[in-house]
Amino acid sequence: MAALAGTVGLAALFPASGALARVAGAACDLAVALLFFLYGARLSTRETLAGLRHLRLHGLVLVATFVLFPLLGLATALLTPVPLTGALQTGVLFLCLVPSTVQSSVALTGAAGGNVPAAICAGTYSSLAGLVLTPLLAAWLLGSHTALSADGLLRIGLQLLAPFLLGQLSRPWLGGLLSRHKRVLTPVDRGSILLVVYTAFSAAVSQGIWGLATPLALLGLLAVLLALLAAALAATGLGARLLGLDRPATVAAVLCGSQKSLANGLPMAAVLFGAQAGLMVLPLMLYHQLQLIVGTVLAGRWSRAPAATTAGPVPAALSGPGAPPAPG
Repeated sequence: MAALAGTVGLAALFPASGALARVAGAACDLAVALLFFLYGARLSTRETLAGLRHLRLHGLVLVATFVLFPLLGLATALLTPVPLTGALQTGVLFLCLVPSTVQSSVALTGAAGGNVPAAICAGTYSSLAGLVLTPLLAAWLLGSHTALSADGLLRIGLQLLAPFLLGQLSRPWLGGLLSRHKRVLTPVDRGSILLVVYTAFSAAVSQGIWGLATPLALLGLLAVLLALLAAALAATGLGARLLGLDRPATVAAVLCGSQKSLANGLPMAAVLFGAQAGLMVLPLMLYHQLQLIVGTVLAGRWSRAPAATTAGPVPAALSGPGAPPAPG
């Protein structure tokens, strides 16, 4: 969180322009390709296929991510009491098209006493589906706001899908090495994301972002994002209960189905929106912070409460007949 805020501040004070902006843009493209190469090299195909037995859970997460969220995003344009500027509204809808995350979903699911292997697979399947569904949904729902054309699809294929597939092919040689040096590679992941943020916000500053992101617009955006998060938590909890998932699987479904991936969303936005990405990724960045804060509070609460406790709509959805008590 601190690094993201610092990067936005750096872009506000010292935005890249001219030759520096071109160098930063080229470095950003390379960083995005490296990021997706590492995703592919780390992903265990065997573990991914083994997780298919949790079909109801994975189906719920995919429906929440790529059906429920887009519908909620479209509804925000009609139902929000404080109208958002065009770029912010587009950013809210783009946020709703981004796949779920793996890292924070797994960490929160573990803290809440949920099914961690299922959360790993649910986040992975969502990320894989998002490589295809997010650009297609963006082209359909955002239309002229994206740079998606035949050339745009080719760029996505070359910058996202090709490095990912190359990483998968290289896994027999690199998989073990990457697993042993996770801490060394963490700065590469985070540095790539921060470079995308710096490049996008530098362009946004040059386009007058602070004139569009007024205090009233930011307050309205925060209210919309909180409403989206609450609706996603309630809907996935209810869906898990209707599907008869046990408590650990329900915890995983609720946390995975309500999360959005900053690591996947920012590179995709850089490819889809180009120089216009700055203001459009602001909703995703704010939502990411909100989901971590709310998810941490809920995970702590659920880990301390017995499964039969019904305190509010979401915890009630986590209780059910035959659900085992939560650890801790």
